[in-house]
Amino acid sequence: MTETMSDEKKRALRTKYRVIRKEMGAEERARVDRLIARRLEVLPEWEKADLVLAYLSFGSEVDTHGLIEAAWSTGKRVAIPYCLPGTRDMVWYRVMSYDDLAKSSFGVLEPNPETFEQVNPESGLAPLAIVPGLAFDSLGYRLGYGGGFYDTFLSGFSGKSVGLCREGQMVESLSDLGVIDAHDLPADVVVTETRVLRPPFFSGFC
Repeated sequence: MTETMSDEKKRALRTKYRVIRKEMGAEERARVDRLIARRLEVLPEWEKADLVLAYLSFGSEVDTHGLIEAAWSTGKRVAIPYCLPGTRDMVWYRVMSYDDLAKSSFGVLEPNPETFEQVNPESGLAPLAIVPGLAFDSLGYRLGYGGGFYDTFLSGFSGKSVGLCREGQMVESLSDLGVIDAHDLPADVVVTETRVLRPPFFSGFC
């Protein structure tokens, strides 16, 4: 398949933001990620949710382990995704500890479908999905990893979605950079270490 101009731009931006992410030292990443978590944990979307759909952070991604543990400590159910091989679909499984998780072909920890309880992502009160991304913009759009799993999931999800992003990976407009396609959907909220954005309205510093 011929690579389109959009694909070429996405590939270049993914490379750029992976480098930016890795260049931040581990200690600074940890400090920034704690600030992001604190901002998320006081949002009404977090407080209302009894089901948190979270990715398990890997490498230099914005850390979600602390958020998952905070959800457990306050009695929220937590589910993490299992990517169905050969598709762009994810199935969600409830996780009550990190025990028995295994590395997927992508190198990330996943639940074993044979031993974990499957969860309907629409179940419960005000489900909240935490969405990964290499970059986000002020309208909530994200530059993903190219697998299409979260694009597929969000297209059928009626709960709230929140993107976690360090300020160094925020851009003004991914659309202006030519990397937003018709099927892309913005996150309802984007949280950085300094602000909370609720597209399409810029909320400023909180």
